[in-house]
Amino acid sequence: MSHRPHRPALARGAAAIATLLALAACGSGVTDPADEVSDEGSAAAVTFTNCEREVTLDATPQAIVGLSPGQTELLLRLGLADRIVGQAQTATAPLPEDLRDEAAGIPVLSEEGPPSREVLLDAAPDFVTAPTAYEFTAEQGFASLDQLQQADVAAYIAAGGCAERRMTATVDDLFTDLETLGRALGAEEQATELADEARATLDDIEQRIEGQPAVSVAQVYVEGDRLSAIGAGIEYDIVRRAGGQNVFSPEDAAFADFFAAQINPEELAARDPRVLVFSVHDAEHEQATRDYLTRTFPDLDAVREGRLVPVSGSDVFPGTIGNVRAVSAIAEGLYPEAF
Repeated sequence: MSHRPHRPALARGAAAIATLLALAACGSGVTDPADEVSDEGSAAAVTFTNCEREVTLDATPQAIVGLSPGQTELLLRLGLADRIVGQAQTATAPLPEDLRDEAAGIPVLSEEGPPSREVLLDAAPDFVTAPTAYEFTAEQGFASLDQLQQADVAAYIAAGGCAERRMTATVDDLFTDLETLGRALGAEEQATELADEARATLDDIEQRIEGQPAVSVAQVYVEGDRLSAIGAGIEYDIVRRAGGQNVFSPEDAAFADFFAAQINPEELAARDPRVLVFSVHDAEHEQATRDYLTRTFPDLDAVREGRLVPVSGSDVFPGTIGNVRAVSAIAEGLYPEAF
């Protein structure tokens, strides 16, 4: 295996590898569950721990920004459309069809990558949420956590995107995000409903595939002629929850410290996975990936027999209910007879 993928693929892909430079992330947790939020938009102080930072909100946020499509989706499904003042990285993955009209009037702060510090602060948010700490990298020209704090803007990083969780993150980290954001944003009832729906879907998948033999899977990302594999992180857990046995794992040296690595085609062919799962950011990228796999692996059974499962790149970001969609899509690809 060769070196890690570089950032240009990430900004365009909104895919599994799109968080490769989230090296400055933090931890997760929830504190003080008894805090109460009023219906009037003011609140008793709500305090929670996120990425080893203690965050206190003196009032319910009224001007919120989602820094990726997955976070914007979550905010919309929490019923907060009238409080969202910006959405970001919109070109990296489309929102689910049922939300597109609702999101149409929300200002777009950036398309390919996170918004610059100036653009984000010009939107005058009081709360921003992101999948990883990369979105707060000052060296990239983005607003840092410290700069946001100085501007009285609270920030939340998805639990699975924190540094100590990024390599071992699981789908269940979503429930930490729902609990925390529900309290912080005064949307506890909606958050509980979303969590219940997500748990029911995961339970149904588990029951459908119970007793089925594990299917060997390689999860890959293709950008041009660069092939990368996923071997750790929430992406790894998504495949596991779907009944897949990833042919790459944290036990491999290439994934000991990082969840993705650029690989040679020969390495993938040697592992001979029964199914190939690949993340995409739009229909054009999906077709380009299919063309690459067909051209590069004509003798691989997974390719010859059409066992190719695409998932939306935003659905494998930490902190999105798309994680559940990804588990469902992969499970159906692995065990079509069970669905």
